[in-house]
Amino acid sequence: MTPKLRTLFAVATASALLLTSACGSSDDGTPQNTATGKVELTFWSWVPGIDKVVAQWNAANPDIHVTVSKQAQGDEEVTKVLTANKAGNPPDLFQAEYQALPTLVSNGAAADLSKYSADAKGKFAPGVWSTITLGTDAVYAIPQDSGPMMLYYRADVFEQLSLKVPTTWDEFGEVAKQVRQKDPKRYLTTFSAGDPGWFAGLAQQAGAKWFGVSGETWSVQVNDAATKKLAEYWGGLVASGAIDNKPMYTPEWNKALNDGTLIAWPSAVWGPGVLSGNAPDTAGKWKIAEMPQWTAGEHKTGSWGGSSTAVAAKSKNIAQATKFAIWLNTDPTAVAGLIKEGGIYPAATAAQSGGELSKAPAFFSNQPDFYKLAQQIANSAAGVTWGPNVNVTYATYKDTFAKAITAKTPFPAAVDQMQKATVDDLKKNGFKVSE
Repeated sequence: MTPKLRTLFAVATASALLLTSACGSSDDGTPQNTATGKVELTFWSWVPGIDKVVAQWNAANPDIHVTVSKQAQGDEEVTKVLTANKAGNPPDLFQAEYQALPTLVSNGAAADLSKYSADAKGKFAPGVWSTITLGTDAVYAIPQDSGPMMLYYRADVFEQLSLKVPTTWDEFGEVAKQVRQKDPKRYLTTFSAGDPGWFAGLAQQAGAKWFGVSGETWSVQVNDAATKKLAEYWGGLVASGAIDNKPMYTPEWNKALNDGTLIAWPSAVWGPGVLSGNAPDTAGKWKIAEMPQWTAGEHKTGSWGGSSTAVAAKSKNIAQATKFAIWLNTDPTAVAGLIKEGGIYPAATAAQSGGELSKAPAFFSNQPDFYKLAQQIANSAAGVTWGPNVNVTYATYKDTFAKAITAKTPFPAAVDQMQKATVDDLKKNGFKVSE
């Protein structure tokens, strides 16, 4: 779990203060790069094959050389970055998942790149860009990949059972009941108490705004009306037996996908890799559609996953590091390499169709327009501001929803517990909080 936060600074001001002390500044407080001549940058990343992409940069930019160090993904990498930052020797650049970025910023580990990144903003969808600004004018990273959510469904089974692909969540619930009536061995899908990122993406689509920041005060509304509505909806499906209640990413879940026990999966654009690895016998049988909507005729989705390239606040070469980060995530050749070598779905809008994404994933050979549809869906993703202790929110989700399923208690109460745990933790660590 990510180390708890102890700073009293607001996100918008903490990084600026730390930059001034760590990097040197001009009279106006702007960070200055102290290196002259050839610049050596270090970059921590977990993306497969990213070293091959970086090699292209090094060949074309002999004065700014980047060395990649492969790292583990998730909390382990965040912990290493925070430890290195405290010791005064962080990497110049590092991979940062969107939900982890506030933790890195509020600990003074990530630099404000706004001075060097103005031209990059227009290359990303507004919803994605919002994840790296934290509700301020500051820019704390350059988006790399995104996880817009969509509905995966077994087209062959839907046809076999004469099911209509649901366009609203009301229809989704009705289809879930029809599946149980027509073939009791099957479920439309499952509710997973083990995947808080999945639930957070669904909440975004429903209109939830879990976190916000104004000056030195964080607002926390994990149990807002949209999230309560979401919890009540899924809780009702579980309680009625219309859907399964087993967690995802288990051997049992894999088997259920592979043998057709589960025939739909609200997931993200990276789903083909999961399905091909966990349900290989179903190749060519799945299709994607837009997520069911809460209001008919709307076109909204949330995001599950995604990461960015951040620059260390204590780097002596912030300008050069930002230049590389922008190239890595917007240059057509670089992004094509990230898609081919790393299997990412790029955050840069220009790269979301054509080129490496001109053909559907091999697992979806029956849906040639896979990425064309995925791009349309991606552009409708809601913006999100993550709080500095999302790890606490997520951990509480796993605990409280698992208990709610076992005890067969209403799901909205679990959301209230997520809210309380998140607020209590922020206050404990000195943050100003409004609810």
